[in-house]
Amino acid sequence: MLHAEVVVRRGEFTLDVAVQVESGEVVAVLGRNGSGKSTLLRAIAGLLRPDRGRVVLGDRVLTDTAAGVVLPPYQRRIGLLAQQPLLFPHLSVLDNVAFGPLATGIGRRDARQAALRHLTEVDAAQFADRRPGRLSGGQAQRVALARALAPNPDLLLLDEPLSAVDVEFAPALRSLLQTVLAGRVALIVTHQVIDALMLA
Repeated sequence: MLHAEVVVRRGEFTLDVAVQVESGEVVAVLGRNGSGKSTLLRAIAGLLRPDRGRVVLGDRVLTDTAAGVVLPPYQRRIGLLAQQPLLFPHLSVLDNVAFGPLATGIGRRDARQAALRHLTEVDAAQFADRRPGRLSGGQAQRVALARALAPNPDLLLLDEPLSAVDVEFAPALRSLLQTVLAGRVALIVTHQVIDALMLA
């Protein structure tokens, strides 16, 4: 379960939001561009320190500005799927996905096995030996999803996951996300009503 209360001030803009996601639930946050949706995710992921706030995931306090607690991103057990895939260009698809498990201390062999399992889950195992530059936008986003899932995060954050995907590939990726998110704790931000209706 996630409980987050976040206040972020940037000039005249103030984001003041509270969100709760129960176990096995996917919650969508809808809003226009510039309304602070990505800022909310960055604060929950630990990529941005809020001016005021508290983020609790399960029984772990990730952020409590009043108590001076702000865990770094790598200690949060959160997977983030950004608008752009942001894959490492010098690594193969398999090694991109294995990066997260390796960072948690799993051995190379086991990390690569986990990566292949997650690539299969998102129907991208056939790209395992390719470099990211040889993938289409939809293929790269599926690989990025596998990478976000590979460390077995307690929470998955999705930042407009279909915005960079060609229109003809969006329905297939949306269907894949429905399957992959089932039973997981996830927060998706979007300005597309259809994504909220189908995924959350």
